[in-house]
Amino acid sequence: MRRRHPHYPRRAKGQALTEFLVAALALVPLFLLVPMIAKYQDVSHSTLMASRYVAFEATNRHPGISSWKPEAQLAQEVRRRFFSNSDAPIKTGDSAGNFDAHRNLMWTDGFGNHLLRDVDRDVTVTFGPSRSASHTGAFSAARDGRPFLEFGRFGLSRQGIYTANVSVSLANLPGGLRFIQPFDDINLVITRSSSLLIDGWASPSPQETQQRLTNTAVNPGRALANFSTFLDPVVMALDGSAVGLGNIRAPRLGQLDYWRDVVPSDRLR
Repeated sequence: MRRRHPHYPRRAKGQALTEFLVAALALVPLFLLVPMIAKYQDVSHSTLMASRYVAFEATNRHPGISSWKPEAQLAQEVRRRFFSNSDAPIKTGDSAGNFDAHRNLMWTDGFGNHLLRDVDRDVTVTFGPSRSASHTGAFSAARDGRPFLEFGRFGLSRQGIYTANVSVSLANLPGGLRFIQPFDDINLVITRSSSLLIDGWASPSPQETQQRLTNTAVNPGRALANFSTFLDPVVMALDGSAVGLGNIRAPRLGQLDYWRDVVPSDRLR
């Protein structure tokens, strides 16, 4: 006759298996969705990098230096370089296509469907808090000009903070499966923004710097620019043979071009 262990009654048989099955109903779907959450985070990181790219491009291409890079060109570059295959080459005029050779093959759901169905439609570039389609709407008011009351005389702009936005619309997971809810109807849109003061008030050339200083309100010394014209005859009248001045001329007061440091053309080869 077998003797039962007093600590394990008959009703406890199979309890551990039942508890495991109940826990599995909650944990298995979670484990299956972990890769999807990681893919969403990867797309989010690419979106942030794309917004930084647009913002820093504006530091090199804005009216204070040359001209804006066209909005359509920026969007095309963002789609190809940040939302295409990871080894996409950096080529002018290259655009992303909706085929496997140009897709990031990691951005798929568990059923092989691409999260970016149409890269031209699903990836958008906008500007400023109002999500403008133009660079002109990218600016927010700032106080960068307030300490400089004569900033207008310098020819300096006071546009404010420039903000670039990149948004990505991701496809939902296939419906009809309870364990992937609510990802089958989430309509996820990831948006990231980067803000910069793009115009550092720097001149693109020494000539423009000199031009900014020609205004007498900014550089009062410019009022003396013609003073040497009247002094030259006086100085030249003092013959070098008499007082040892040689060919000394009057000081070049206010004449900025006289002090310009110019590299000889033969040294630029």
